[in-house]
Amino acid sequence: MLLAGVDEVGRGPLAGPVVTAAVILSPDDPYLGQYRDSKKVAEKKRLKLYHHIRRHAVAYSVSMASLAEIDQLNILHATMLSMRRSVEALSVLPAKVLVDGNRIPDLAVPAEAIIGGDDLVQEIAAASIIAKVVRDRMMAMFDVQYPGYQFAKHKGYGTKLHMNALHELGPCPIHRKSFAPVAKLL
Repeated sequence: MLLAGVDEVGRGPLAGPVVTAAVILSPDDPYLGQYRDSKKVAEKKRLKLYHHIRRHAVAYSVSMASLAEIDQLNILHATMLSMRRSVEALSVLPAKVLVDGNRIPDLAVPAEAIIGGDDLVQEIAAASIIAKVVRDRMMAMFDVQYPGYQFAKHKGYGTKLHMNALHELGPCPIHRKSFAPVAKLL
């Protein structure tokens, strides 16, 4: 039975899109058992796994919810929308979708939410790795586009470094206007 794992990266940050990925792993994948929650994998190993998944997965896809969608729908609904997009973009239809967390998006295939799934299910962990690498790369590009915020370091999360830059420079176009620390400065 083909299982797709789905996970997101970027629900909590004050800036940037939320990115989701869906992955169907091959049962012959020699890395099965080595995938972990992307936050628990060192960057060098995460990049190696990212490239391996892209080359050897049965199918994978990446989607996102834009800043406008996050601000209009709220972060939860924007995340569910992006997850649905990721599943629908798979080139192979899975028999079942396993989603990290306690909610599932509206899907045309059976799905199950698994709390802590990125540590328990290899397909979800692989999706976590794909989504994190893609979002981290986007934030590095935003770091060049919007100098002074240091997005490459904090990835848009509300760290002290980011909050200092936000107060000094004000919000930039990739800040989420509906998030309280940003809204207060508008």
